[in-house]
Amino acid sequence: MALEKLDVYWPILILMAFGALLVVGALIVSKIISPQKPTELKRQAYECGEDPVGNAWALFNMRFYVIGLIFIIFDVESALMFPVVSVFKKMNEIGRGGLVLVEIVIFLFVLIAGVAYCWRKGDLDWVRSFQTPDKEKES
Repeated sequence: MALEKLDVYWPILILMAFGALLVVGALIVSKIISPQKPTELKRQAYECGEDPVGNAWALFNMRFYVIGLIFIIFDVESALMFPVVSVFKKMNEIGRGGLVLVEIVIFLFVLIAGVAYCWRKGDLDWVRSFQTPDKEKES
């Protein structure tokens, strides 16, 4: 009886095995037919068509990373709103619209609180001034 219930998983296992075999086969075929003639030019790092100059460990402004991370976080959160809003009408028809609306409002509150926190902290300012408070003048 238990084996009969496991029969439904055979197509999934076959598909997974076929996918793994396809990936391994593609890697093996590319290793066999690809040209293996490394030169100094081919070993060079590709920088958008520019010849690399100087050390690769150059210092970058951390603002690039902070703004990028903030964008990714809030972009993903706002993208998660679309599935909820798309089922809101259906949930409203079965009497669960109020619950979904409360969940949307809570989610928006968390999103707005996150933006307000980043704004208050100064992470959304592209040019950030680091002014220290004036030291007390000695008399």
